[in-house]
Amino acid sequence: MVTGIVRDWRYLNHDMGPHHVESPARLEVIYRMIEAEPAFKILQTIEPREATEEEIALVHYRSYIEKIKETRGKPRVILDPDTSTCSLSYETALLAVGGVLEAAQAIMEKRVDNAFALIRPPGHHAESSRAMGFCLFNNVAIAARWLRKKYGLERILIVDWDLHHGNGTQHAFYREREVFYFSTHQFPYYPGTGHWDEVGEGEGLGFTFNVPLSPGKGDSEYLFIFKEFLTPIVYRYQPQFILVSAGFDIYAGDPLGGMMVSAEGFAALTSQLMALAREVCEGRLLLVLEGGYSFEGLKNGVREILFQLAGLKDVPAKEPVISALVRKELAPAWHNLELYWPQA
Repeated sequence: MVTGIVRDWRYLNHDMGPHHVESPARLEVIYRMIEAEPAFKILQTIEPREATEEEIALVHYRSYIEKIKETRGKPRVILDPDTSTCSLSYETALLAVGGVLEAAQAIMEKRVDNAFALIRPPGHHAESSRAMGFCLFNNVAIAARWLRKKYGLERILIVDWDLHHGNGTQHAFYREREVFYFSTHQFPYYPGTGHWDEVGEGEGLGFTFNVPLSPGKGDSEYLFIFKEFLTPIVYRYQPQFILVSAGFDIYAGDPLGGMMVSAEGFAALTSQLMALAREVCEGRLLLVLEGGYSFEGLKNGVREILFQLAGLKDVPAKEPVISALVRKELAPAWHNLELYWPQA
């Protein structure tokens, strides 16, 4: 098993200020952890590059790209109440997208079996025409469009387990069936999208699947959702590539979160995704860092995921158990599954 990682200290150049939770220190704690773990010497580093403007334009309007480009060299530009740039943010954002594309290419060319792009700024809130929620360019959405264009893939699955709903990613593919968007997220919460009834439109009807959750969900609930809803969708949709918006703000104790997932829980979710990817798409699995603001959660969660991706640890088999109250909360998901993805 060959696992690639995208890791570059230039990702720390993007800085939204000393008190902002989406700080360069988030990546520093991850990178230091990787350097300190002898087992991770087997990981293959994938060198990032700056994405081209043409690649960014697969998702974003040219006028918006120009707006972000104009921030170059300026110490601070406020884009929305949560999101700003510094003098090096534009180049760092290009490098983030380019790192994800290089990882996707390495997987498609079988130089690695799977990969984790440890990049920033994050991307899943970025809309085609605006920055939002700490995000400048939508790294995962651009990667999906790029894979379709470069390799002619017809079915790509995006799994988003971040605490916050990936509004930008959902909107990018809401009327398309070639990219399936599956999201678990705390609700109601920022950004306010991701209700049960958001299921896609037109050609994309049924190809968006949201599982909004009240706070307090942990390993068992997330594993249950993956088993009961994601797994049958994967078997019926048959994706050719799986992208993951991997947010660590569902970690127990995250300062912005209300969920209770453990480091071992992240390992178990990754193990499930790896098994599904082996069955339907030759193991093609690429995780991309999104949110997560507990340094402990980032360090321990990423460590356990990398152990899984590289085949260095086994996850004990355990049947997830959930309460009757949670089952009731998930009733709309069963309804949508039966309505759009019934068993043949």
